[in-house]
Amino acid sequence: MTEIIEGKNSVLEALRAGRPVNKTMLAKGIKNDSVITEILDLAREKKIPVEYVERYILDRQSIKGNSRGIIAFAASHDYATLDELLKIPAKTGEPALFCLLDGIEDPANLGAILRTAWATGVHGIIVRSRRAVGLTSAVARTSAGAIEYVPVARVANISQAIETLKKNDIWVTGIEMTSEVDYASVDFTSSSAIVIGSEGKGLSPLVRKHCDTIAHIPMKGEINSLNASVAAALVMHWAFRQRIE
Repeated sequence: MTEIIEGKNSVLEALRAGRPVNKTMLAKGIKNDSVITEILDLAREKKIPVEYVERYILDRQSIKGNSRGIIAFAASHDYATLDELLKIPAKTGEPALFCLLDGIEDPANLGAILRTAWATGVHGIIVRSRRAVGLTSAVARTSAGAIEYVPVARVANISQAIETLKKNDIWVTGIEMTSEVDYASVDFTSSSAIVIGSEGKGLSPLVRKHCDTIAHIPMKGEINSLNASVAAALVMHWAFRQRIE
């Protein structure tokens, strides 16, 4: 299947990562900044056809009707297997750090989580194969290129995936507002996994049962929950800070 990549940063990262791109289209008159220059250089180097068209033609093919003046046609993303993810930490010489998503459905949330995962050294994301968003063009756009670098495994059952992680000596922490444990008290310096629940429902009871620890993010005010991608970002960055200090 062919996927449309939108926006200059997403297109650039796809080319940098060596993703198979069939064609790149730019709007006539697009500003030729350093990013566009690198895109054109990489396309020339990889012998990828470049076509200049009217902006409205690009916008018609855009998911949101705003292509930002550039799109590329590429092969759809491949998912990693859970076994492949488990081999990554050994290659980097670091304790494992994974993030599991228990039913995230909003492409913007998954894209934002991928972007934070890339910035905080997370070795991979694990998502559900049903009733959850996958690696779509909308996710790619929101991730601002991070989708090209953070491997994602799709599993039928998050609870079973948690048990597999635990058998590999990975401590699993679920994030839920009802817990009395502050997430800042959790030690993420050893091999760890963070579990984020779905928008609105949080962690499913079975997933909660399989976690080693349930922790919450302290909050002030009347709102008692955070957007899933914000919650994931806070915990992933705290794990990152622990590992570099």
